[in-house]
Amino acid sequence: MRKLTGDTLLVATHNAGKLAEIADLLAPYGITVVGAAERNLPEPEETEATFVGNARIKAHAAAQATGLPAMSDDSGIEIDALDGAPGVYTADWAETGSGRDFVMAMTKAHDRLIASGAPAPWTARFCCTLVVAWPDGHDEVFPGSIEGQVTWPMRGARGHGYDPIFQPVGYEISFAEMDPAEKNRISHRADAFAQLVKGCLD
Repeated sequence: MRKLTGDTLLVATHNAGKLAEIADLLAPYGITVVGAAERNLPEPEETEATFVGNARIKAHAAAQATGLPAMSDDSGIEIDALDGAPGVYTADWAETGSGRDFVMAMTKAHDRLIASGAPAPWTARFCCTLVVAWPDGHDEVFPGSIEGQVTWPMRGARGHGYDPIFQPVGYEISFAEMDPAEKNRISHRADAFAQLVKGCLD
């Protein structure tokens, strides 16, 4: 397993919420996070059908463009009654002509669950695959997940994405009702990140 050296890591995302979460996770290790938007990097087309495939595309593109080690995250929600959808298309369900609308995306997920006739609880999980890529083409892969269920109606104003409809196992509140520090401690991203720390930072 290759270790990360240096104090700067490029994070290949244009999502401000995701960037802030990753910066918080990396802060104790003395690593400064630089986002793709700061470097005016384009968003590469995500053409793979898996989280790891899309994460690799983004991490390698950023590492090649900047000469820095780059970390990418591909994540999404898998809903069992929808055969794992939206999965890798989690963000695509929110796309509109004028940006992403996650209220629309969450409503779509709920409408499909109702149409499916599947009884509650609607089990689901958030998945996250982190890839760290180096300019020489090497990469390391770290998958993480957290189990839970889809709840309705949407609850909470914290978090981002589908957080208002995801209730993790062992909790009576949604991710969007949770203190951000608690969410960052238990999330799918935290799971993947713990593996990254063990592999690349410790």
